[in-house]
Amino acid sequence: MDTTSSPHSTHTVCVVGSINADLSVATEHLPQPGQTVRGGGLVIGSGGKSANQAVAASRLGASVSMVGAVGRDEHGGILRGALEREGIDTSWVQSFSDVATGTALITIDHEGENTIVVSPGANGVLCDRDIELARETIAQAAVLGLAFEVDDRVLLTAARIAHSSGGRVVLNPSPYRTPHPDLLAMVDLLVLNELELADMVGADLAEQSWEDICRVLFERFGIRRTVVTAGARGAIVLNHAGVGPDAQAPVVRIAPITVSAVDTTGCGDAFLGAVLAGLADGRTVVDAAHTAAAVAAYAATRRGTQSSYPTNAELQALLDSLDHDDVAAASAHCFGR
Repeated sequence: MDTTSSPHSTHTVCVVGSINADLSVATEHLPQPGQTVRGGGLVIGSGGKSANQAVAASRLGASVSMVGAVGRDEHGGILRGALEREGIDTSWVQSFSDVATGTALITIDHEGENTIVVSPGANGVLCDRDIELARETIAQAAVLGLAFEVDDRVLLTAARIAHSSGGRVVLNPSPYRTPHPDLLAMVDLLVLNELELADMVGADLAEQSWEDICRVLFERFGIRRTVVTAGARGAIVLNHAGVGPDAQAPVVRIAPITVSAVDTTGCGDAFLGAVLAGLADGRTVVDAAHTAAAVAAYAATRRGTQSSYPTNAELQALLDSLDHDDVAAASAHCFGR
């Protein structure tokens, strides 16, 4: 979608989706099926893929609104307050009395790898009527961020509002399920990891060239722009036929920023939030992805999810401290520079 003549204010992001309480335990190694392992102390933090992405975008300077739901319980109050302290507008975060706040149970090993089980709670009862209440906020946003921890009807309603108003729709199909065709038709940018890509196009195709994957994503799903995240190996930006304002090479490799990871939980959401902030700031997808890779690297060096996300100043301090061939590229794309 060409948004050069869009009436939307720059820097405005609306994120529609999940808000969770993260219950985390660190352990020496992740348990195998049927195995019990000893862990450390329980840490309760703010999470939910969409809430994480909203916080990451806000810390990078975007003006962010959150549309979602919590339970009318202790966790719900804590999570709403945490979003508000980040400067995020929670006017359209519903509080439901008959369901608990969504919860994620996270186990983290000594290398920073993790397993996560999510109980959706209030996220599971968020419905299209709740999204309609936030119509004006969604319509005024330059960028809409969506992920798969809420119902398809919620995503479709939000995407239709943003799409018809000229906003850019960014979809993160995680946790993966088959995307609704009507939703994909409104997506301006797809952001997913390699496992989600294999689920979407098939494991055999996912092993083919990036050019072939780019072509199939367009021919099969109508997706013109995709970012595939690859963890410590960086990311790949796919741009079918070099169309639109981001007309660059069809395959652009985003080099990683090498750090010593202590906790990879939420790094994908950090990447997504940085992409949302970058697009709202008028950056190209490639520019936004360069900064997003650095943001995700920063998040991996600290424990927790939202608490690990950097401000622009913190991100630049990390880049200044590293001796790495690709730091200059990431630094050049850092927001505010």
